[in-house]
Amino acid sequence: MRAQLLSSVNTPRATGIETVRGGAAIAARVASLLAAVLAAAGLLVTAIPAAHADTAPASSASEVTPGTETETPSLVTDLHEAVTATGSAADAARGHLKAKKSRYHIADTSAKDLATAGTTAEKGGKETVRLQQKYKGVEVLGGQYLVRMTKKDGKRTVTGTSGNYFTELKLDSVAPKISEETAIERAVGAVTTQLGGGLLRAPAKGEKPGRAEFTGTAGAVTILPQGTGVLTRHITVTGTNPADGSPVQQEVYIDAHSGFPVMQYSGIKTFGATGTGTGATEGVEAPADATTAAADQLVVKGSGVRYNGQKVDINLYKDTKGLLQMIDYSKRGVDDSPYAGPMIATYDARGREASSASGVWPTGVKYFQPATPDLGEEYTNSGAVDAHWAAGKVYDYYKNHFGRKGLDGQDGYIYSLVGVVQRGQPYNNAFWDGQKMVYGQGGGDYRTFSADTDVVGHEMTHGVVEHTANLVYAGQSGAMNEALADYFGNAIDLEANGQSMDDPDAGLLGEDLCTTAGPRECALRDLNDGATTSKNFIGVTYSGDNGGVHLNSTIFSGALWDMRQDLGAELADQYVYRALSAYMTPLDGFTEGRAAVIAAAQELGATKAQLAIVKRSFDAHGIVPGWEKALGVDTDTLVSKVNIASTGVGAAGGKYAVSRSNEDGSEPYSVWLGNTSGKGQPQLVSANNGDYNVYANTDGKTVVWADYSSQGIFIMARPVGGGLAKRVDGIGSDVTGLVVDGDWVAYTALNPQYGVTNVRYVNMKTGETGLVDGGRPYNISGLASIKDGKIAYAKVAPDANGNMKVGVEVFDTATHTKTTMPAADDAMGIGQTAITDDGVFWIEDNDLTDSGKAAVRRAGLDGSNPVTVTPEAGEGSLYAYTLTASDDAVSITSTPPATWWANDTMAKLYQVAPDGKGGPQRMSCNRGEQAFGTADEGQRVLWLDGTTGYTNLVKRDRPAGRC
Repeated sequence: MRAQLLSSVNTPRATGIETVRGGAAIAARVASLLAAVLAAAGLLVTAIPAAHADTAPASSASEVTPGTETETPSLVTDLHEAVTATGSAADAARGHLKAKKSRYHIADTSAKDLATAGTTAEKGGKETVRLQQKYKGVEVLGGQYLVRMTKKDGKRTVTGTSGNYFTELKLDSVAPKISEETAIERAVGAVTTQLGGGLLRAPAKGEKPGRAEFTGTAGAVTILPQGTGVLTRHITVTGTNPADGSPVQQEVYIDAHSGFPVMQYSGIKTFGATGTGTGATEGVEAPADATTAAADQLVVKGSGVRYNGQKVDINLYKDTKGLLQMIDYSKRGVDDSPYAGPMIATYDARGREASSASGVWPTGVKYFQPATPDLGEEYTNSGAVDAHWAAGKVYDYYKNHFGRKGLDGQDGYIYSLVGVVQRGQPYNNAFWDGQKMVYGQGGGDYRTFSADTDVVGHEMTHGVVEHTANLVYAGQSGAMNEALADYFGNAIDLEANGQSMDDPDAGLLGEDLCTTAGPRECALRDLNDGATTSKNFIGVTYSGDNGGVHLNSTIFSGALWDMRQDLGAELADQYVYRALSAYMTPLDGFTEGRAAVIAAAQELGATKAQLAIVKRSFDAHGIVPGWEKALGVDTDTLVSKVNIASTGVGAAGGKYAVSRSNEDGSEPYSVWLGNTSGKGQPQLVSANNGDYNVYANTDGKTVVWADYSSQGIFIMARPVGGGLAKRVDGIGSDVTGLVVDGDWVAYTALNPQYGVTNVRYVNMKTGETGLVDGGRPYNISGLASIKDGKIAYAKVAPDANGNMKVGVEVFDTATHTKTTMPAADDAMGIGQTAITDDGVFWIEDNDLTDSGKAAVRRAGLDGSNPVTVTPEAGEGSLYAYTLTASDDAVSITSTPPATWWANDTMAKLYQVAPDGKGGPQRMSCNRGEQAFGTADEGQRVLWLDGTTGYTNLVKRDRPAGRC
């Protein structure tokens, strides 16, 4: 089945470090490919039976694997069919598909609907043509179909096909109803919300309050291949993460009819230690001095010392002014001129911010320019020697083993930027941004990140993946992207450094990066960690490790590495590379990846015994059809396969309200109402109007939600007992966090004029509306709760001296008076509030060491009798991210900072008594993300759980204990 994209716009974790120490996990595969794609944050995915299985004959010995939700087969092997079409390889491929229409069911095989995405030529006359699906001229995300051929004596023979071509698309119009301007505004708002970190924070001295400075750039209109297709505007949002200063590039897809952000993920491909990054946009240009050498310029042989003390040869060149630069022009064929090969260039980016190097070139950056060919200690310590030398080794590996000419297969320029920082501090990470490799300066416990060859091999392999299968960097396809980068990165490391596969440390990645720790303590991942789907898969949203791209990666890479150990390096590498270059397509998941490697091995002549080893390797890691069914839970499921996450869930008075799409996610979200006891069937309460009905909540008597449409965003309400839904408010910008009690509704609205959020309230009976904080430019409010006409909220506002302070207030809608809660004067941030009959609860962060932990406080409605429910440090402390409360218990989502990704760093629910006595207990021992907890009555809590590989609405009536 195809891997389904998971979306995550407002899920409870800011994008953070993308590292895992022996972890595994995310994003389940889905038969409907993008069932959660259209979820503003679909935790995980749906698996449904294959539809329209192709029964047309291929040839007597061929094997045909039917597609899912498409009539076009996903894999056809063992063909031996001559091509009659003449012209280019792409023309021949399209001619084959046209001639075999009964097999492929592709109505229009012209270049209009099947654009050429690239042709790869390999040894033995093999050609692989990638064709990009378009629908009425609009590109279909992940719609890519491959035709494999051999060419001999000018004649071509088709040997197989594979990929995703979506035959069920049916859109009346591909003209967007919302403008680019609106789409950009909504995309920026979605990114701002996701990266908000769960707290309102006081701005640093000299900073203005308001949202971070993000820039949105409109890309092409794109169809998400879900159901009959969803038309979106693709917006790339770039900037700097306000929480940690890391670079940001989020790929956001805005529904082109309603303006709702249906999918969002980070485009950066990091190695994954500390920090976050983003991918690059197309067309980034090198600095002005990045020019090809003229014929009279010289290749100069130099030398340098790597971090490990090894002295190595370094290729430089001397420009027309006699200056040496770290450029290697030596990679060429025997008969080529010195400058016929690629240019491998290493730039000095020391002290430049990582955010200034993601998708762009930092102003004024230049090549490293040594004074002599013998590079001194400065070039060792900066990481320049390792980066430059290792880049050459990576090039040699792909050229010598597979005949591949560089990262793009066309001997394009290969750029490395070495030494970036993050807010002036060490950036302990590295990333590929779509144009170049960027290596962090390192510091403290870490060396510069180019100091380990497997890091260089990993990042450069991301470039190879991008120019072959281009696996989408989210969910299972993203985990496979990481797995392949790890596999080849480690293979290159072993070859370049003469290390044997028998070495106990052969499977470690990043083991040479640490200044003091040994290899096993230092390694960020281990391909021999034994991770399996049944024991190690972790369900998590796109905001958590981009849907688990690092968490899940060692499940797949471990299978590949086992195969390498048992088959030998050369044979295994050939199988994996052939699978990547000629079988895999952008939305493939683990099961498709397994099928691709098996098919590649068969094509390359694997014996029965060798093929058994390949299959056994995947079996051992649980990568078998239907593996998702082996994941169990300790919770009661109220609604399965919700297909959304970011829009949350609300509960009170024995009722719940949740937004849900249909099982394959092809319908926009509707609001459903049900009983928290689990009795009876949920009922549809929103109109089936094609809009996105989201952020549903209830007080047990009224259901409220936000209706995203092309005309604006409307706040809707409907009685639980039945009746018509009515519009109670409307707004043009993004909203989040709807709450309701009695006649009153409150929600957080983005003020695009000032770039801040404000809590807005509405009286559904009288029509009265207002803002709790007046809406002035320097007032920020959010994270509201409501009870008996009183609204509790977090705020940021200037004090009497003009200093920006955070705090908690309660606004009385009857008297319009405000009561200040006793938050600490030096509080750094205030999180979610919860108001009950007994008082107000809130999250408070006062930790100047930035440990990531936060306290939970409580006070009476008048601010009296303050209590620390859970402390900020010590026994019973939590990484409090959000909370919800009933009169009997407080439930807290704890989200540890992800200095590495593992199950323990996923969002988990804890519960504690209102006075804090007895300390917190785990609400559930489920493995996987537990998002959007909402209290009902007593100790009962509902949440969206990703453990099974689906987004399920679950509940427990009491805590599970210590787990």
